Amino acid sequence: MSWYRWQGADLLLTVRLQPRASRDEIVGPHGDALKIRITAPPVEGQANAHLIRFLAKAFDVGRGQVTLVSGDTARSKQLRIHDPRHLPPKAMIQPAI
Repeated sequence: MSWYRWQGADLLLTVRLQPRASRDEIVGPHGDALKIRITAPPVEGQANAHLIRFLAKAFDVGRGQVTLVSGDTARSKQLRIHDPRHLPPKAMIQPAI
C-alpha cells in the first residue's frame, strides 16, 4: 500500500502525525504513511486544524480544499487535497501516468 493515491484531481494522503514537534515539516515516507511533524498539541482538534492549514499552504490550496477523511483522534490520518497546485518536493509525490 502506498501513502498517496490520486483520485481524479484529488490527492489522498495517508499521514502519520507527530504533534508537539519543534517545527512544522514533512519528514517523508514512514512505512505506509507520510510522516508530518507539527507544533500544535493534540488537544481539542488543534492538531487537526493546524495540519489542515499546514497542508493547504504546502500544496498551495485553500483550507477548504483539504479535508480530513479519517483519523480525527488518531495519529494515523487520511486526508483529501482537492486539485493541489503545488507538490512539495520533499514529499516526492508524483501524479499517476
